[in-house]
Amino acid sequence: MSFFDSEIVQQEAMTLFQDYQQLMQLGSNYGKFDRDGKKLYIDQMEAIMERYRIFMKRFELSEDFTAQMTVEQLKTQLGQFGITPQQMFDQMNQTLERMKAEIDA
Repeated sequence: MSFFDSEIVQQEAMTLFQDYQQLMQLGSNYGKFDRDGKKLYIDQMEAIMERYRIFMKRFELSEDFTAQMTVEQLKTQLGQFGITPQQMFDQMNQTLERMKAEIDA
């Protein structure tokens, strides 16, 4: 069975994408949130980023050809911007840390 044929993989991909989309829509009002709302938003973003990191690690560890091709495609796409997947995650975390610092300032 292909990595992408797994019902678990398909469900997690769909849920992760939907959760991320909903959070992005909510984030368009981030400036209007009170302190607690901003903290909650950041916590939810951190949780989604961790889920995404785990999801991508599954791809990396899989011996499935399509999973490996997906990893390579991501590396190629990010490489066009001069970054690696790890740098992408690091930049996301730095952004969230800056957002936290702004709340506490």
